[in-house]
Amino acid sequence: MIKVLFVCHGNICRSPMAEFILKDMVSKRNMEEQFYIESAATSTEEIWNGIGNPVYPPAREELAKYGIRCDGKRAVQLKKSDYEKYDYILGMEERNIRNMMRILESDPENKVKLFLSYSSRPRDIADPWYTGDFRATYRDIVEGCEGFLQYLKESGVLSH
Repeated sequence: MIKVLFVCHGNICRSPMAEFILKDMVSKRNMEEQFYIESAATSTEEIWNGIGNPVYPPAREELAKYGIRCDGKRAVQLKKSDYEKYDYILGMEERNIRNMMRILESDPENKVKLFLSYSSRPRDIADPWYTGDFRATYRDIVEGCEGFLQYLKESGVLSH
């Protein structure tokens, strides 16, 4: 089982989009039994009294354009214990990586990576909360997911 955790600032736009896009991709390839995929936030800004906010409506709407549902997803915060639970802990931007390391404290197994480091053009995924460009975020995440799956295949982690 390949355990993947996507992380962004609030867990209401980029990281849940990545979670559900990758879930959709592996489902369409009949590989869902090989993956456990979740997402989390570095901050508690979208979590009130222990209850996380749902996926931001424009992010949910962008996913829906491609037939991807994210019903029931609520923001959760990254915990230090997540380090042992996941094989890949992927941040959407360098600032997320810095904040992730404050929570995780160390990365002895080299699990923490910039998500788009798996693409041919490593870079941050701009936060659509600020840019308003959810289409660009979707495209960047698809590029990252395709690159990540290719990496898993080429490295022999993925069986098909």
